[in-house]
Amino acid sequence: MPLIIRLDRVMADRKISLKELADEVGITNVNLSKLKTGKVTAIRFSTLEALCRFLDCQPGDLIEYEEET
Repeated sequence: MPLIIRLDRVMADRKISLKELADEVGITNVNLSKLKTGKVTAIRFSTLEALCRFLDCQPGDLIEYEEET
């Protein structure tokens, strides 16, 4: 898949745990873990907005496009 989830990098930069982020954003640890590892095929805009708000970042900081070769 040409979309790469960079949530783990942003979390590490801000020293935020999975549990803390899940509690603040209002999603389960399991769903956040799946998102973090790129094992999802969709994300709600409301979830993306909540992540960006709490992490003080832009959607492009969390998701990158890399063309397949």
